[in-house]
Parts: sequence; structure tokens; C-alpha cells
Amino acid sequence: MLDSLKVATAAQDAAGNWQRIDHFVWWRTSELSDAQNWTIIVTDHRDSPLLDQSNAAAVHAALEPFAAGEDPDVVFERHSHWAVGYVHAVSIRVFGRDAKVTPAFQALYRLREKQEAYPVLDEVDYSNREYEATLDNYRTEMEPLRDPLPEGWESEVHAWFGQHGQDTFTENRDDRGGHAPKTAIVAALYDLGLLPTAVVTSPPLPADRRTDP
Repeated sequence: MLDSLKVATAAQDAAGNWQRIDHFVWWRTSELSDAQNWTIIVTDHRDSPLLDQSNAAAVHAALEPFAAGEDPDVVFERHSHWAVGYVHAVSIRVFGRDAKVTPAFQALYRLREKQEAYPVLDEVDYSNREYEATLDNYRTEMEPLRDPLPEGWESEVHAWFGQHGQDTFTENRDDRGGHAPKTAIVAALYDLGLLPTAVVTSPPLPADRRTDP
């Protein structure tokens, strides 16, 4: 159960917060007769790390039911920003026509409570993003050789690192996924038999004998 007093206090603080944001103009004010009853939260931006992206997706999923209809209590928005290019935001009606706190804001409050207790809103989604970002980093590292390699090589290399005690090449770093130098990836590919013979003529140094970070 929500603490009604805490929700009411949070609602009072949130309503109209867009008026207190420096150098910000909200274009929807002309469309709303109760703009002072709305709050805007930024969920993520162009360069957001994986956790922010994952939590933004969880917020979107939780609030999406309130975005339906002709006069929804939730609107998903995108704003431009000189530093980060763009930001994704959500505008939420805090107080309804009856002056009561809306179910949409109560849902947001629950998410904030959950996030304060533990920073990851959806463990499965976050884990999937870490994994996919790691595979993408492998592809970037092997960009010149990507075409000759068989489909799915990235996941096989990821598994090989794990099986051979090379966890440092699979661990999420700086919340951008795991990274591995090309020499370590080539060693794994060679051992897996996935490296085209035209690419290398002699066995590369095994990953576990290397000192690359």
C-alpha cells in the first residue's frame, strides 16, 4: 500500500516542475488547460548508459496504459538538447480534474520507491542489454573482419571467454557492455575453428597468456 501522505507531498513537489527547469520551453502548455498540474521527468538521452536505457524502458512499460485515449494522463515526449542531442521524457498529469492524485502519478511513485530500494527496475531486460552491448563491442573490434566470419560468432566467443576464465572480457564496463581487444577475440576464434585461414597463417597467442586489459 502506498503511503498517502508521502504520495501527496511528492505530488505537490512534482506538479508544475517544468516551470522550474532552466532554459526549457514546453510546447504542450498551449494545448493544456491544466498545465500547472503536470510534471515532466527525463528518462534517458542519446548517450545514456545501459542501466538508464533499461530503466527508461521499464518506466515506459509501466506508464503506457495511462497514455491511451483522447486526453491521456501520460504523454511520451522527445526534447532536443544542445549537449546530449536529445532526451526522452514523460509528461504526467499529477492532479486530475477532481484535484486528486492521478493513478498515473501513483504508478510513477511506485517506480521511484522501487528504484530507491534497488537501482535496476527490470533485471532480465538489463542483463539482455549488457549481453547485446558486449556482442556489439566485439563486432566493432573486429569490424574489418566481420564479413568473413560465420553468423553468430560473437555469442560463441562470449561463451568461450566464460569457459576459459576470461571473464574480464565479458564483464560490463562503464555500463557500456563488455570489451575485448582484437587479439583476445582472434585467439578465441582460432580455438573455436571459426577464423578463416586467409586471415591468420599461424596460431595467435592464447587469450590466457596475454596481458591486454
